[in-house]
Amino acid sequence: MAKRLKQERSVDSPLATLEKRLSEKSPLIQFLLGPRQVGKTTTIKNLIHDRQDLSILFVSADGVSHAKFIDEQWQKARLEKKVLIIDEIQKIPNWSETVKKNWDSDGQKIKCVFLGSSSLDLQAGIQESLTGRFEMIHAYHWGFAKSKSLRSKMVLDKFLIFGGYPGSYTFINDPLRWQNYLMSSIVETVIGKDILTQAKVSSPGLFRQTFYILSNLPAQVMSYNKILGQLQDRGNIDIIKYYIDLFESAFLFKPIHKFSNNEIRKKQSSPKIICLAPALNTFHRMDNLPAEYMGRVFESVVGATLVKSWNKVNYWAEGDYEVDFVVEHRGQIIAIEVKSSRVKRATSLDKFLKKFPKAKTLFITKENFASFESDPLHFVESLLP
Repeated sequence: MAKRLKQERSVDSPLATLEKRLSEKSPLIQFLLGPRQVGKTTTIKNLIHDRQDLSILFVSADGVSHAKFIDEQWQKARLEKKVLIIDEIQKIPNWSETVKKNWDSDGQKIKCVFLGSSSLDLQAGIQESLTGRFEMIHAYHWGFAKSKSLRSKMVLDKFLIFGGYPGSYTFINDPLRWQNYLMSSIVETVIGKDILTQAKVSSPGLFRQTFYILSNLPAQVMSYNKILGQLQDRGNIDIIKYYIDLFESAFLFKPIHKFSNNEIRKKQSSPKIICLAPALNTFHRMDNLPAEYMGRVFESVVGATLVKSWNKVNYWAEGDYEVDFVVEHRGQIIAIEVKSSRVKRATSLDKFLKKFPKAKTLFITKENFASFESDPLHFVESLLP
């Protein structure tokens, strides 16, 4: 238990951030938001277990059908001087308006934390009703180090196939069962319950086709027209962009755009698709994982690590030349090359440095990935003067 809690409390972990904010005298409303089955509820249980000095009222909104539930729990927390934590709050009708009403009328401003996996519904409620009243805490898919802490025999190559969702690790030695678990408990649940029941999608079949096309494009730059060309149903570029936005808000993919000093060109560029958990790149093609494809999966894992630490992560491309990732840190441009098994043009970095001669270069390999993942900011800052 101690080892697990220590792992949860690493720098900038959800648990550490939550503890810090709840120790403040008058924190804002805290939202703990992230993918399904990555330990958000476990984070709260760890908080309750280890911080017995905090008096916590922890309830689930699963099955709740009326907003008065929030009123009742809010009143109880205020009277008993407890921290109010509600799991799956987005399942309550008119939850955001009810939270706003209680927050604005409560002169004592109780400490409260709300959890949810359904990012679409939560973000809509937050943006519509709770502007200026909240802070967000992000939970992420499990990385390699955290996965290894749970499953000590996890090596990087195995993580690149099975990694991201800790609940699935029980089935690693039974690939078919693992594959079925990913399909039913993760992919179909997210697509069917978290997206299609909440967003306007006129063609669910086209939407699912797009998911599988994108999941086969780890760390690849793909024009919207080429994505359309692979679909068996009719669509258009605006629909594909909309679908990618939905996948991003549901914590499946992160599109990153071409590095440019022109913001409009960035937005209009073809996206590079970063899968936020490597398992989503592999579960549907377990019998077809060649070395070059897994090299792209590794590159995607590096990209997923970068987007946790930087708001803006880009790639650079010109003709046949491509630099895997570009970030800007303390005013310094950092060009990042991922050394994997896929073939690249050796002169791409030279081409980039001619355009941006003050840029620094950084190489990520399987050998130094663990150090990079443990503290990406420190890893990059080691390059800087």
